[in-house]
Parts: sequence; C-alpha cells; structure tokens
Amino acid sequence: MNDEVVRVEELTKDFGALRALDRLSLTIPRGTIYGLVGPNGSGKSTLIKILTGLLRPTSGQATLFGQTAGTISIRRRIGYMPQLEGLYLDLTVEENLQFFASVYGLKGADQRVRTEEALSLVELTARRGSKGEELSGGLRQRLSLACALLHRPELLLLDEPTVGVDPELRQTFWEAFTRMAGEGTTLIISTHYLEEASRCRRLAMLRDGQLLVEESPARILESTGEASLEEAFLRLGKEGRRVGLA
Repeated sequence: MNDEVVRVEELTKDFGALRALDRLSLTIPRGTIYGLVGPNGSGKSTLIKILTGLLRPTSGQATLFGQTAGTISIRRRIGYMPQLEGLYLDLTVEENLQFFASVYGLKGADQRVRTEEALSLVELTARRGSKGEELSGGLRQRLSLACALLHRPELLLLDEPTVGVDPELRQTFWEAFTRMAGEGTTLIISTHYLEEASRCRRLAMLRDGQLLVEESPARILESTGEASLEEAFLRLGKEGRRVGLA
C-alpha cells in the first residue's frame, strides 16, 4: 500500500495580479495530522480548496491517492470542513446530517448509526431538531465538523475547525483527530491556535503563498532555538527564511 496520500508539486495559484500560492511542494503520508499555519492571506485556505477540487491551480499539480485533485472517483474518500460554513440553515441539525450522508451514499441503518456517532462527538444530540439558523456560530461550527466526518473519510480537510469552540470541546475534537489518525485517517488542519499546532505530527508554515518551514513541532523549536511555536513562527516570519532540516 502506498503511504503517500497527498502530493503537491510546484503548485501555483493566481487570482489576477495576486499570487496566493507560489510554487508550493509538499507530500503528506497516511495517518498524519498535518498542520497549516500562517497569517491571513498566506494561502492556507487556497491550498485546501485546491485539494478538494473547488479551485484549479494556475500551474503545478496536486494529487490525492495518486489521482488529480477534484477527480470524481476520489470525492467520497475526502471530508471537507470549510472556513465558512456550508450548512443549510433552513434544515434541522439532523436533516443536515441526513442530507450529507445521502450525498456520500450512506443509507438505512448505516446512515442512522453514523448520524448518532457524529451528533455525540460534537455534543449536538439534544439540538438535533433545531434549525441551523437557530444555532450560534460555535454550534454551527460543530455541525459543520460533524457533516465532514460523517462518512469516515480517509482524508479530512479542516479549515479552522475549532474557531468559536469552547476549550473543553476543542480538547474533545483533538482527541478524536488523534484517534482517527491512529486508525489511518490523514488530516490536514489549518489553525491559528499555536497550542493546537503543537499537536500536529508535522507543520507547514506558509507566508505569501510560499512554504517557509515544514517539520515536526519539536524540530522547528530545535532549529530556531525558541521556547514556543509562537516565538519560532514570529522569528521565521520576520527573517523571511526557509528552513530545511535533515
């Protein structure tokens, strides 16, 4: 079995005169929690959208499971949680889950079991009958995550998944992420919480669409000599240098 799930080669994305990604290259193996960190406008969301097939690159290539990103045959192997919710606010919590379950081909008892699992994980069982428009931003964030992992995808693409989530539930999410990675799921997570970034097996810091550093959190700290990831990233961003570690 090929352990490589994601391969990005010389990936560039332009929006008119704006270059959002600039010749980005990286590979991500199976069962990895891979963190994307960087300031607003660094290219994190653009990269995730290209991997889902929602955007096409200007040049370069992105492949998932050995196939070009966006290929129909691999869509059911992927779960995506966008930074801006993709929910149907006129439907209830349970109806949203049922809709996404049907999109991924889940039916009957399997759909019911997965729905209950997802509701329990995000602690929305008691709100299953509430319409999306009645939920707070944090509760909508929970529901969006539940919809993304409902079909137990092999690759989860999560764009700021814990924004607006209280610390206790954030801890629950990360316990679930770690468990899923241990079972072979690959997770790509963008975050601006650096305490979360330290939980990733590997981190990529993006700046102006370029890869500034890519390594484990421990190796990033070691290479910079800093005591925290926040200090390390501030230093790397200020120096504007790439770090290549053996």
